[in-house]
Amino acid sequence: MKADRETNRLPLRAGAMLLLAVAVVFIGLGWHHAVTSGDDSKPRLSDSDASTVATAPAQPDASTGESSAPSSSRAVDAANVGSMCVLNAGTITGLAADVTKTLEAAGYEVASTSNLSTASISENTIFYTEGREAAAKKVAESVPGGASVDPRPSAFSTCPDEDLAVVVVSK
Repeated sequence: MKADRETNRLPLRAGAMLLLAVAVVFIGLGWHHAVTSGDDSKPRLSDSDASTVATAPAQPDASTGESSAPSSSRAVDAANVGSMCVLNAGTITGLAADVTKTLEAAGYEVASTSNLSTASISENTIFYTEGREAAAKKVAESVPGGASVDPRPSAFSTCPDEDLAVVVVSK
């Protein structure tokens, strides 16, 4: 009786079932990754970030004099913008450096430039701290290709010491 001598071996059918189960798990993980990571059309924020963005109070432009400032006072406005960092979240090499040069030529001071690895930001965006919305709008006019202006989400921890974070994706 051969079966009595080989009790420690895994039967062929059990091995095949194990391989089939592993294959099903990998196919499921691949499908999940393809479904959840392919939509780069809009920024992805967690539910807590979305509520922070939706409920952040807007600062009136009248308090900063933004609406009545003539375009010739750009150098004066640039001095009141505060500190900012420029982050390249796109696939264009050197984009943050190019945008930094453009902003500095417009009179703004950029504290730092670096890369940002994220798929949740798909357009040029300026994140501002509380009370800096008018400054962010002014900087957005100088960003090549324009930029949207949004309150800084609490989960955005890159360059925390800067008033503005200019995230660029494209020219």
